[in-house]
Amino acid sequence: MLKNFLLKTLNKYASKWLVLCVDLVLVIISFFIAYFIRFNVSFDFNYSNLLHQIPFVVVFALISFLFVGSYKGIIRHTGIRDTFNVFIGSTLLCLIISLAVTFNFFLDLIEDFYIPKSIIAIHYLVATFILILSRFVFKAFYEVISTELDTVNNVLIYGAGDSGIITFSALNRDTKHNYEVIGFIDDNKSKIGKKIDRVKIYNPDNINAKFIEKNNIDQVIISIQNIKPNRLLSITDKFIDLDVEVKIVPPLTKWIGGDLQANQIRQIKIEDLLDRAPIIIDNPIVQREVSNKVILVSGAAGSIGSEISRQLCGYNCKLIVLIDQAESPLYDLQQELIQKGITNFVAIVSDVRDRFKISRIFEKYKPQRVFHAAAYKHVPLMEKSPYEAIKVNVLGTKNLADLSIENNIERFVMVSTDKAVNPTNVMGASKRIAELYISCVSKNAKNTKFTTTRFGNVLGSNGSVIPLFKRQIENGGPLTVTHKKITRYFMTIPEACSLVLEAGTMGKGGEIYIFDMGKSVKIFEIAKRMIHLSGLKYPEDIDIKITGLRPGEKLYEELLANGENTTKTYHEKIMIAKSQEIDVSHVQENINHLSANFSTLNNSDLVKFMKELVPEYVSNNSEFEKLDQITEKVS
Repeated sequence: MLKNFLLKTLNKYASKWLVLCVDLVLVIISFFIAYFIRFNVSFDFNYSNLLHQIPFVVVFALISFLFVGSYKGIIRHTGIRDTFNVFIGSTLLCLIISLAVTFNFFLDLIEDFYIPKSIIAIHYLVATFILILSRFVFKAFYEVISTELDTVNNVLIYGAGDSGIITFSALNRDTKHNYEVIGFIDDNKSKIGKKIDRVKIYNPDNINAKFIEKNNIDQVIISIQNIKPNRLLSITDKFIDLDVEVKIVPPLTKWIGGDLQANQIRQIKIEDLLDRAPIIIDNPIVQREVSNKVILVSGAAGSIGSEISRQLCGYNCKLIVLIDQAESPLYDLQQELIQKGITNFVAIVSDVRDRFKISRIFEKYKPQRVFHAAAYKHVPLMEKSPYEAIKVNVLGTKNLADLSIENNIERFVMVSTDKAVNPTNVMGASKRIAELYISCVSKNAKNTKFTTTRFGNVLGSNGSVIPLFKRQIENGGPLTVTHKKITRYFMTIPEACSLVLEAGTMGKGGEIYIFDMGKSVKIFEIAKRMIHLSGLKYPEDIDIKITGLRPGEKLYEELLANGENTTKTYHEKIMIAKSQEIDVSHVQENINHLSANFSTLNNSDLVKFMKELVPEYVSNNSEFEKLDQITEKVS
């Protein structure tokens, strides 16, 4: 009750005018102390003169503080700037008193008005000290009574550099939680054993289960700017094994007003732990290539398409035509862009399978560049629906590619997938056929340059394993993994889309661009880390269930097919896949035949046709494995 009353009183009534009044009272007290010190720590001085001088000192102080504004700072957030303002205010007060005494401004107003210079000097030092000290005392008092939780969080800060010291300060200022910084951890041997503000710096090798238990450590906060993913992964895994919650300080650019607040220290996300340096693309050519042009994005409401659209909005495009058959997600994207003040776009509900409608869009808006991201991508669903996989992924791509040639589009960029490499499922095979068709038309197109981008899984996309794990954790588990040894390559959506835009400026046409995605990651390990990062334990709190490989799924994804190798580009992380030679006329003739007759074929016939077009397509854990067995017997 008393704590709440004090908090309400301080928050409500501690206005700048109250601060000014308190400062004036402290100036008066300082003046008394100055006389006391000047006369050998005794009260043997003329009280009458002191009492006559005080009103003038108060007036001078009022003028000084009003001029400097030292009373305007929020006391409970006192910092270096506030301290400096107090110093300036007291210095100005000292200067005014000195001038008044030196030039006898008040001889006509008060008889024998004189303040010894020694008292002026002592008063200046005492007043400055008391004014500054009072602010920090009040700040400390407020922090003590405003702590909402009685429990104490024992914390280790990993990093004893500038960022670590700022983190230490932010934790001490926090009024929402009661943090006790037990120590710093640093790899720099010259710092180990030393102290920062009486807090010891420890060697990371000495932080073990015994140390954690002895000091009752609750959290480790990693405060290292520009930390590499592999190092972050190593540190996180160590403390996860020690059953300690791990958090991270955000980059300097994300600090509020350049000042770190404790509530900005966040949980580590699984995206932070990818053992791969992020790909950063800053190419002014992209700006030049899309500036003042009409850009069409298919699949604009999907994970990749929407991010491509957002990034395009950062350039000076004449118009961005957003196409998707999913009405609600497209509406959400439309509203998002409108709220950002973006007006140079149009959102159209349309299907790439509808050639007539797409052709009318081309005629009306006359796009100059096409980014084709529309596709069906869920492996198990497409394994049951080869008809839909072909209709969207192959024939939808064919529609857009053919219309691009007819309308003299400058550049056509298709988004493919690593599942198109040595496919084991219908979805991957359909994307590989789409790649083949783009390669075919590229060789014959005179005015349109065709480019394909191929990459792995994107974090946070629709159907990605990460959002699935998050939902399963929220529901109490278990997390489902198809196989304990299954691995995947991962990248972030912004990286993937930067690559797509970059590909739209590179090459002469017909290239397939891939990039260095680092090491593949075990899905089982991701699941375990996500459980621990959520503050839970595996398997005590949440278990992981092995469900078995899904139809068409394979353990390891690949970025290059048999017979493919790579050549470098100007970006060290981006490479061109040199594809094996294909019979253009044969492939194009077969795809045209498929387009004309696919509606008359059943699933088995469709998949058989796909296997003929893509000889490396061998089904795995699928009903269509029997087609491979038939082929083996025939051969």
